[in-house]
Amino acid sequence: MVNLVIIESPGKVSTIKNSLGSTYKVVASVGHVRDLPKSTLGIDIEDNFKAHYINIRGKGELIRELKKEAKKADRVFLATDPDREGEAISWHLATALDIPEEKIRRVTFNEMTKTAIKAGIKNPREIDMDLVNSQQARRILDRIVGYKLSPFLWKKVKSGLSAGRVQSVATRIIVDRENEIRAFIPKEYWSVDAELETAKGKSFTAHFYGDAATGQKQEITCEAEAMKIRNAVSGAGFVVSEIKKGTKFRAPAAPFTTSTMQQEASRKLNFHSQRTMKVAQELYEGINLGSEFGGVQGLITYMRTDSLRVSAEAQEAARAYIREKYGDKSCPEKPRVYKTKANAQDAHEAVRPADVNILPAAIRKQLTNDQYKLYKLIWERFVASQMESAELATVSADITAAGYLYRASGTTVKFPGFLAVYEESTDEPTNEDEDTKLPALNEGEQLACKAILPLQHFTEPPARYTEASLVKFLEERGIGRPSTFAPIVTLIISRGYVSRQGKVLSPTPLGEITTKLMIESFPDIVDYKFTANMESDLDEIANGKDTVEGILSRFYKGFAEELEKAEEQISKESIELPVEETDIICEHCGARMIIKNGRYGKFAACPNYPECKNTKPLNKNGEAAEVKEPEVAPFKCELCGSDMVLRSGRYGEFYACSRYPECKFTKPKVNSTGVSCPKCGADIVTKFGKNRTVFYSCARYPECDFSSWDMPTQEKCPQCEGILYRKKGKNLLVCKSDGCDYKRECEPMQSGADSGTEE
Repeated sequence: MVNLVIIESPGKVSTIKNSLGSTYKVVASVGHVRDLPKSTLGIDIEDNFKAHYINIRGKGELIRELKKEAKKADRVFLATDPDREGEAISWHLATALDIPEEKIRRVTFNEMTKTAIKAGIKNPREIDMDLVNSQQARRILDRIVGYKLSPFLWKKVKSGLSAGRVQSVATRIIVDRENEIRAFIPKEYWSVDAELETAKGKSFTAHFYGDAATGQKQEITCEAEAMKIRNAVSGAGFVVSEIKKGTKFRAPAAPFTTSTMQQEASRKLNFHSQRTMKVAQELYEGINLGSEFGGVQGLITYMRTDSLRVSAEAQEAARAYIREKYGDKSCPEKPRVYKTKANAQDAHEAVRPADVNILPAAIRKQLTNDQYKLYKLIWERFVASQMESAELATVSADITAAGYLYRASGTTVKFPGFLAVYEESTDEPTNEDEDTKLPALNEGEQLACKAILPLQHFTEPPARYTEASLVKFLEERGIGRPSTFAPIVTLIISRGYVSRQGKVLSPTPLGEITTKLMIESFPDIVDYKFTANMESDLDEIANGKDTVEGILSRFYKGFAEELEKAEEQISKESIELPVEETDIICEHCGARMIIKNGRYGKFAACPNYPECKNTKPLNKNGEAAEVKEPEVAPFKCELCGSDMVLRSGRYGEFYACSRYPECKFTKPKVNSTGVSCPKCGADIVTKFGKNRTVFYSCARYPECDFSSWDMPTQEKCPQCEGILYRKKGKNLLVCKSDGCDYKRECEPMQSGADSGTEE
């Protein structure tokens, strides 16, 4: 019997092959094979929103190959990702490949382990059309919004802009926060701390609290009040009036969902959400761990989930490890179960290690630095989530002086519990008394005052969003889904609506103007609740409680009215984007230079263009970048004998005659790729062929004749240890060693590549 398994990513081929054996052929579709056309709307609104799908350009040869394989097979297992997008890809594959219904077997793998893969193959099902329809409704909805609104923005603001159902809301969230910051009025307040010392010479800090007689808290709003308290307590005795001791327990955080994984990776690892998801995909698809761990293994469960559910087997494995490593006291009597949110899809488990006994340190050498960091984070979070609570000893001391009440508190760890493995980070400021240990104090004890410290403070405006806090906000409000958080953040940055400085996200002038226009003309599209309710409606389709036509027709009725009204009110005058000035003075005409966006990023330009065409490069801080003297080559111009200097062009660095434009002789700079030649071991270097096309060859040419149009990488093939090459013009890594057919999908070389989503 011939069995064909079709998956999405080439990276999972070897993992599944190793698990199923020779009777199964495993091939990859490399994502979607069909989609809506790019050049037209592709939706017949009048005919119940019927979608017109076409084969994706460049996938024709692949579709023909898959169709041949499907025709030869007795059974076709559609093993695309276990989510709505994966379900839709399976449906598109079945349609595009003309697979007879009796051949189709839909299977899913929550983790890339032999046990899970074999179990999935043994338990096939039909394609879930409710899930497919939910994905279709989302795609059609986003297409309508994008294609109908974008031309409106072109007319009002500038060409090339885009609008989207979720991207516009995400931009508004950041713009709203910026407006909150601008409107914020700081309020003055003071603190009057006391540096105290016990009779045994132990020092600590006590904070002013309020009136000693009533025990009521008192806010200090001005300097006069602070000075009054300082003068009163400066010469007074400080006496411990009351000691309160207690115990509190801190429970561990739940295992990761997609959202919490992105948040924590941002806080602890400084990973952007897109980077987190890329690395998580690699860990899920499988890593070659060597014979000690059974070869290629998927290290984590499926990474797109909003569920906190954990299988009983995984719980017991974690508990066994905890008892062995940390003792019975660190393992609760019953397994910890975490409640998933009501609107979660719960199709998959939480993000956890596929096998808790594969310790991060044990496979450190087999992982890249990013893979190791993220796997360690996921592993520690999961193990901690099944451990006993931490026990903390708390002590609070009330101290009186001149009728005023001071307080000092501290916390120490009596029993670490889960803290022995992991502690969750937070975006909020931590309590300064946390983990502070007070010296031994007794009621009635006299304390020496070393200093009184009155300090002025002002309330702070709300903080700008980071990727972590934005993802948290989106999840809490029900805007978007786990699979969309990372692409949305990346999209609004690449489209120029939001800028990122370090971790902080700020709206650009373009983002603010576009948001203002959207609020005025399309209030529903950028309304938080409306967008969240639409997500709930899409869930209703997935649950079989509503239809694509029902959801879309209700949405389109209101949307069409807003669109018609906006078109009627649109003025012929376009909105002028505000000019962003710099502190740089044009040395040619004396004008203050402005910031412009060019092909290679931002630069400073004279506002008197075209009369004055002066420009300057900018550094990361928006200041004029230092223009360095060009590097002089160790050889002379072959035409005139002058110095050759290093220049940069559209094809990279090259050497040019210093007498240009009088002498136009150039010579390409040979750059080492850092990869060894597979024939002789010398460096592989970058060269240019006809029409300045890049190719790669051995540095010892012509002694060694190795060359390749595809770019060699430093990655080794997990099957044969040969060099992996990036296919020219494709997001695909392949092995060219004789007899090896390994290939897998990889990330685009340039950011902002078309991802197929219009959210």
